[in-house]
Amino acid sequence: MSPPPARKGLSLLGALAFSSPALPVGALAVALTVYLPHHYASRLGLELAVVGLAFTGVRLIDILFDPALGMVMDRGRGRFGRYRPWMIAGAPIFMLSAYQLFMAPVGVGPLYLVGWLLAFYIGYSILVLSHISWAALIAPSYHERSRIFGWIQIAGVTGASAVLLLPGVHAMGWFLVIIAPIGVALAVARTVEPPPASATAEQFGLKDYWTMMIRPDMRRIIAADFCLALGPGWMSALYLFYFQDARGFKLSQANLLLFIYVLAGLVGAAVLSRVATKLGKHRTLMLASTGYSLGLLSMTLLPKANLLVAAPCMFLMGFLATSFTLLDRAMVADVSDAVRLETGRQRIGVLYALITSTQKIAGALSIGLTYAVLSLIRYDAREGAVNTPQSIHGLELVYLTGPILFVMLGGACYIGYSLDAKRHAQIRAELDARDALIPEAGVLETLSNATGLPSTAIEPEPI
Repeated sequence: MSPPPARKGLSLLGALAFSSPALPVGALAVALTVYLPHHYASRLGLELAVVGLAFTGVRLIDILFDPALGMVMDRGRGRFGRYRPWMIAGAPIFMLSAYQLFMAPVGVGPLYLVGWLLAFYIGYSILVLSHISWAALIAPSYHERSRIFGWIQIAGVTGASAVLLLPGVHAMGWFLVIIAPIGVALAVARTVEPPPASATAEQFGLKDYWTMMIRPDMRRIIAADFCLALGPGWMSALYLFYFQDARGFKLSQANLLLFIYVLAGLVGAAVLSRVATKLGKHRTLMLASTGYSLGLLSMTLLPKANLLVAAPCMFLMGFLATSFTLLDRAMVADVSDAVRLETGRQRIGVLYALITSTQKIAGALSIGLTYAVLSLIRYDAREGAVNTPQSIHGLELVYLTGPILFVMLGGACYIGYSLDAKRHAQIRAELDARDALIPEAGVLETLSNATGLPSTAIEPEPI
């Protein structure tokens, strides 16, 4: 029997619709990391250390949710698909908790912040994990994944750019509440989810989860993803403090520079996803991480409070940073094909749960560590406070050291990485040939009914 024809990639309109759930996720990346902690510390009156501890503690609790969620998703065999129902379920949780967090009144305490943060991250996990797992299914080839994840990144940058144009935290919250159901509806209505290769639910335990984690290719991706999330997250947590107190910019100017940084990701996602089809995903990431670190270092050499000089540097860093999430996620999809070839089982949800957990840990540490250090150097984050030169110098050191160190380490993780386009093409060819020999789900069910045997007993062994 000849292999089945390769699935065609999504059309332009199909890719735009499928990527639309990334709009609220991208907006969240800016609003939650840059503005919300700053809002709770400066406007709502919570202490820096308390805000940092709340964000860190909730993220560390929430990471336990992702592995279980990935396992349950990968076992799904519902009539509406494996990942589609989860995306629909995640939207209302995301919306309600976003409203409560961004509309919090003056006087709320740490428990309020912790409770709604936990709910928010659960909704976020469901939405993101179902979306990127689904993306890996509809884009089976090495280069098509660069394209689809490039569109997802473009949608995320668009959402982040849009939220920066809004006047304040409350408006940002309303944007998240309104755009989330629209994005999910577009993706669900326009995109078909391919059926699973096997008609039977797959069993998966903690031992299998550990096996996925310690694979050589996934070890590299996990380590790189952690560093490439922690570096920019570290910068985001301190951004407003640094650009106002250390670089001398007004709040409106700092917001404009951040808008330039985020907007550059639109160009970066389009360009770097194409570059990755020529150089390979891992080589593109290594180049981008080096350029990002050099750009951040050059910021210290620029004159203070000079918008025209700072803007090109911010554009360069935003252009390069967009590749970190885009290409890491596309590479996990490649690993999922290698896993299915070796084991005969689909593990997309579990593999993506590993890196979403990694990103949560990095996000928790980026806020928790930086805010704790600011407290130690006696930096006063309250609105209108005047800090000593020693505190400002400490702020500069903290702001630069973390991002440069971790981003360079993230790029270095891919030295010697071997799952490139050539190796992935071999994997896909073997998978397509094997899938052509596996009966369709309906045939398995018919044989099962006729013989009285469970469908697992008559399913062909992986070749």
